[in-house]
Amino acid sequence: MILVDTALAKRQAENNPIRVGIVGAGYMGRGMALQIVTAVPGMFLAAVANRHLPPARLAYEQAGVLDMVVAETVAELEQAVHRRQPAITEDAMLLCEAAGIDVIIEATGTIEYGAEVVLEAIAHGKHVILMNAELDATLGPILKVYADKQGVVYSSADGDQPGVIMNLFRYVQSIGCRPVLAGNMKGLHDPYRTPETQRGYAAKYKQKPQMVTSFADGTKISMEMAVVANGTGFRVGQRGMYGPHCQDVNDAIDLFPHEEMLGGGLVDYVVGARPGGGIFVIGFNDNPLQRQYLNYYKMGDGPFYVFYTPYHLCHLDAPLSAARAVLFGDATLAPLAGPVCDVITTAKRTLQAGETLDGFGGFLSYGLLENSEMVQAENLLPLGLAEGCQLRRAVAQDTVLTYDDVIVPPNRLIDRLYAEQLAYFEPSKSLS
Repeated sequence: MILVDTALAKRQAENNPIRVGIVGAGYMGRGMALQIVTAVPGMFLAAVANRHLPPARLAYEQAGVLDMVVAETVAELEQAVHRRQPAITEDAMLLCEAAGIDVIIEATGTIEYGAEVVLEAIAHGKHVILMNAELDATLGPILKVYADKQGVVYSSADGDQPGVIMNLFRYVQSIGCRPVLAGNMKGLHDPYRTPETQRGYAAKYKQKPQMVTSFADGTKISMEMAVVANGTGFRVGQRGMYGPHCQDVNDAIDLFPHEEMLGGGLVDYVVGARPGGGIFVIGFNDNPLQRQYLNYYKMGDGPFYVFYTPYHLCHLDAPLSAARAVLFGDATLAPLAGPVCDVITTAKRTLQAGETLDGFGGFLSYGLLENSEMVQAENLLPLGLAEGCQLRRAVAQDTVLTYDDVIVPPNRLIDRLYAEQLAYFEPSKSLS
């Protein structure tokens, strides 16, 4: 942030703003539009794409922008960008193709459509920032390969927990501590929550029932920690992570196996800990003199130390990732290489033959985090690819589904990309 704000101020002074396109005008997409328009100097929200125009229009209107054009062709969008006139469209591919847009923030929350958008943006030389942990967790490694070949940045967004975790991870490294656990924090974990049980909460906060269900049933945190695992090389200690309850995040030091933390690092989470809404990193430093200093700084006796950020401010911070990509070529968080962890599909109730899986945040399944080599060894079905799959046979509640249990829909881009990802990252090349 120290560098980014100064660099953005320079772009503002030069009248040369970073030109941003947002794909997806849902709750977070509209929040980012508000933030860019009202609070980020040196950045111009060039266009918002949504599959239906009213939410895209609303994104600008909520930010106080009433003069916008509807673009139906690349030429129309390019003319609007050149004139610095905000544009809306139902065709996200226009944003990916149009000259003049520097970076795409993908915030659709979809897998198939999101993958199409990301590939098209990369193919046209645009940096890509994801507010879509589900896509990133499932196909991030191979999408990063495409981005690297095009010389553009592929990154998760700051503000969402994975990005905030990685910021803290890098800070802990920078002060000479060795990160040994990257952690998330939850207030509730009940794998059997459904869109019906979460409907009231969703309405209160103006979100979709499926999205808040994925928060409650553990799917979202599994997706987020898969992204962190792929970006750090850290693994899970057991299927589903340990996820202990505790009252304060500083108590986390003794809640995870020290030998596993020191043996390569863990991704995990705690439930019910103060401060709510935060993230944490456990660092290790066994230098006797440094331990004296850290004790003086009220960090404890060591050699394990808890560092935490007490909040994550999704739409406020996400534009800064776009700035980091354009100004410095810096990814907030991206896969190191091949997949380290995957999120697997688990039956939320007894499922019957012929039923069609409804994906994350639905009635039929929830996600568990597992090490990728185990996923491949057992032919497990990634939750990011589960929506639309039909059950071949009945499975009991809490059963982890395999590819043998389902019929996969034909001709999906995401299945092709997943197969390409497995082939590209052979076991000898993978961090897992």
